[in-house]
Amino acid sequence: MQLKKISTRKDYNVALERFEKIFQAKNGSKESDEADVLSVLLKDYETNNFEIKTPDPIDAILYRMEQLGLQKSDLENLIGHKSRVSDIFNRKRKLNLNMIRGLHRQLNIPLETLVKEY
Repeated sequence: MQLKKISTRKDYNVALERFEKIFQAKNGSKESDEADVLSVLLKDYETNNFEIKTPDPIDAILYRMEQLGLQKSDLENLIGHKSRVSDIFNRKRKLNLNMIRGLHRQLNIPLETLVKEY
């Protein structure tokens, strides 16, 4: 494959297909060197063309709860009584600073995610 900057979706798909064929090439081989260059070109194209949106705070909390096997009732000690937890998850009430700090500390959710507008 002739290596060149990836400019179109078609170029991207061709490069990705080639990369998938050679990415486990023996270290130091011609294919291994080609895979290294392709990975840089692919990453550059992906960075410039594929936006990855970060979740809003509520989605991030729900995802982390799923990972940890938690129920909404498990967050009452961090958020408040049952109705407050319900209001937060129904997006009727915003997280306050103490809630954000507790969720960050207890669930290890990044502060940048928890303070996002939603």
